Amino acid sequence: MAFPNFRNKHAHEALVTPKAYLAYARSRGTVPKGRRPEGLIIAYDRNLMRYVLRHHKTQRVSGFFGEMFLLRETGHGVAIIGNFGIGAPGAVIHLEEFIEWGVPRFISIGTAGGLQKGLQIGDLVLCERAIRDEGCSHHYLRPSKYAFPSPVLTDRVRASLQSRRLKFASGTSWTIDTPDRETMAEARGYRGEGVLTVEMEAAALFAVGKYRKAQVAALFSVSDSLAELHWKPKFHLRRNQAGLEKVYSVAVEALRPADHGGQ
Repeated sequence: MAFPNFRNKHAHEALVTPKAYLAYARSRGTVPKGRRPEGLIIAYDRNLMRYVLRHHKTQRVSGFFGEMFLLRETGHGVAIIGNFGIGAPGAVIHLEEFIEWGVPRFISIGTAGGLQKGLQIGDLVLCERAIRDEGCSHHYLRPSKYAFPSPVLTDRVRASLQSRRLKFASGTSWTIDTPDRETMAEARGYRGEGVLTVEMEAAALFAVGKYRKAQVAALFSVSDSLAELHWKPKFHLRRNQAGLEKVYSVAVEALRPADHGGQ
């Protein structure tokens, strides 16, 4: 059976749309007024969100999307959202809403499991393509093995990493939205292909970005390892938190508007 189940789904018009939802939100008075950010950081780690709110000046904005925090250091040109959970479906819903609202650029930052023995906890990985082993992307794009980020925004992230002289790897990630069904055979196979990491969101976000013509990129901190074909969780280590703080700073710089020191 092909997936999606409905034949030729991609040729048909959507019944529920972000445009309709935004119109509903406006009718309820839950769409924020004022300047929209030019770039949005999508974060998943609660400790990272606590770090940002503790160490950076922010302005909280509530609306149809939950909570967003504008970053004052960027002249409110960049914002961050988080604390909504993990996984592709939730991330995609937020991405759709923000694209419809008019935000053009997005960087997803989070943790990822390392599949290669050379990756250590806290290492940074720039995602250049993602294996579509989740469900969301297949409802946006026709079948293919990979989804790709925006090359323009990915280059900006790479430039930010390089300007900060941060060591990083770049390559392919395996996106799967069922972490408890990552099998040893899959991990062995993808490790053999040179796939660097495994995570839960990138392929879906890239697919939406392509479908909606928005710029999306992704950057990870390695938090655990499957490289030895058994799971070594190290989320608690300070090296992982330090990695997340680095990817946050890189994302801010890559999204920063030109009139506030951006590229």
